[in-house]
Amino acid sequence: MKFLRHLACFFAAVTLMSAAEIPKTTPADAAKRITAGQAVLVDVREPSEWADTGVAAPAVLLAKSDFDGAQKDWKPFLEKNAGKEIILYCRSGARADTVGATLAERGLKVSNAGGFRDWTKAGLPTRPVAAPK
Repeated sequence: MKFLRHLACFFAAVTLMSAAEIPKTTPADAAKRITAGQAVLVDVREPSEWADTGVAAPAVLLAKSDFDGAQKDWKPFLEKNAGKEIILYCRSGARADTVGATLAERGLKVSNAGGFRDWTKAGLPTRPVAAPK
């Protein structure tokens, strides 16, 4: 009986891990698809993070906290960009994976460009963002 419980937990964990995996893309490849109009870049970090570091120049700023909550900004964005690939990034790529997995489950084409640091290391343009009030 104990073995079956462990086996069930193992399969549940494997299912969750595979469901959370979305395709990865390099910032350079992401920039090409964005420039070509095939994709939209989304920074899922929080407003204080945007203000602290700046953001990728072409990024739409949609906090994960809004995604997890009422989605007042996410819903209109997703409607407006139906049919386009959504390329996500955050600080390290973990939040982008979480949001991406949920969007992929909804049938959307998504990928993860990693962290903001990856974008800047690739020499891609950034812009400042004002601190939240």
